[in-house]
Amino acid sequence: MKDYLVRGIVESKNCRVFACTTKQLLEVARQKHDLWPTASAALGRFMSATFMLAAMNKNHEKMTVTMNGGGNIGTIMACTNSDGKIKAFVGNPHVHYTYEDTGKLGVGLAVGNQGTLQVIKDMGLKEPFVGTVPIQTGEIGEDFSYYFMVSEQIPSVVSLGVLVDTTNEILSSGGFIIQLLPEASDEDISYIEEKMRNFPAVSALLNEGYTPEEILQMIFEDVKILDSQDLFFECDCSKEKMKNALMTVGKDEIQAMIDEDHGCEMTCQFCNSKYSFSEDELKELLESIQ
Repeated sequence: MKDYLVRGIVESKNCRVFACTTKQLLEVARQKHDLWPTASAALGRFMSATFMLAAMNKNHEKMTVTMNGGGNIGTIMACTNSDGKIKAFVGNPHVHYTYEDTGKLGVGLAVGNQGTLQVIKDMGLKEPFVGTVPIQTGEIGEDFSYYFMVSEQIPSVVSLGVLVDTTNEILSSGGFIIQLLPEASDEDISYIEEKMRNFPAVSALLNEGYTPEEILQMIFEDVKILDSQDLFFECDCSKEKMKNALMTVGKDEIQAMIDEDHGCEMTCQFCNSKYSFSEDELKELLESIQ
């Protein structure tokens, strides 16, 4: 199954819905970053939530989402232009915890709950929209749900999941979001709460071959799918961008690279691509600054 996202509406229950599968792109990220299982689960949940958050934007604005709960995984960051492409990383890819009682991957332990979740939306205005909320559990789904409630005043169900094989390969990744519309009644809320009470884990459903549409149809028989979007892990880094970044470190630092190392190598934090600059290239760069 390719990675994609669907957006829909359920008029009978006064809510809008989103669902996605992100297995392939998470596997790409796992290989690029050498992610251990719990780090894979955290980044997979985070990217799925970011994709669905981006799908709520009508103007395809650039979005950067960051989370740091003080845990060993460090900062988690994802960037997308709401175009189906995402780049993302975790501060420490070599994190692996499991919960003793369930044996499940301990994402909350890795992320921690002493920090913030921040969403920055660049809508082309003078100042970007910035929404910041305290992390609740570090499990990511609950934290995005809290963000929607506090920052955007939209009651939301956020279900995210990742399954990792014993070989560390990704078996499934994805999730769904249900958001109540202003017209939602107590009956609509009760229906959703009842459906969610014993609903299967989304990671298990995806691993069994259910599509995002079918998962939504398990909750709402009359869901109307409005559109879909293919999803990819794709970084927009380049040597030219790295060169521009080098220009910001200062003339003394560049001169030191020339004198001591006779060149330098830069690594993109989003995809681990490496870019080398020779001594001559650094000298040209230094001359252009001066």
